[in-house]
Amino acid sequence: MQTLASSNEISAYLPILLMVIGAAGFGAMNLMASFMLGPRRAGKRKGDTYESGMDYVGTARKRFNIRFYLIAMVFLVFDVEVIFLYPWAQTFTSLDPMSESSRIWLLRILFFLFTTLVAYIYGYRKGVFKFD
Repeated sequence: MQTLASSNEISAYLPILLMVIGAAGFGAMNLMASFMLGPRRAGKRKGDTYESGMDYVGTARKRFNIRFYLIAMVFLVFDVEVIFLYPWAQTFTSLDPMSESSRIWLLRILFFLFTTLVAYIYGYRKGVFKFD
């Protein structure tokens, strides 16, 4: 037959219970305060789209220039390059410069930088960096 949990075991969960009650109370208080103190604007424009303080112009199906996406892709290429270069630079300084493995890692990172340079040249030739 199992015995009931002792008071020490139940009191171990008291801080968690207090955090849950506090979080729920904080959320409820914020909702009530915004409902009571917030502006009450009635009218036709209340439910309209709001974007960065600007009124909307046109439809949502507007076409964008492909350059925006190409710039984003070039940014991702350089972002990924930095993500891979930093740990490589940290470990490369601790390698023996005369060992075969350090030369192989150097060639690998040079190949990676070369492919990044090819991506940059491709974007430059496609006119990604020209702003009209």
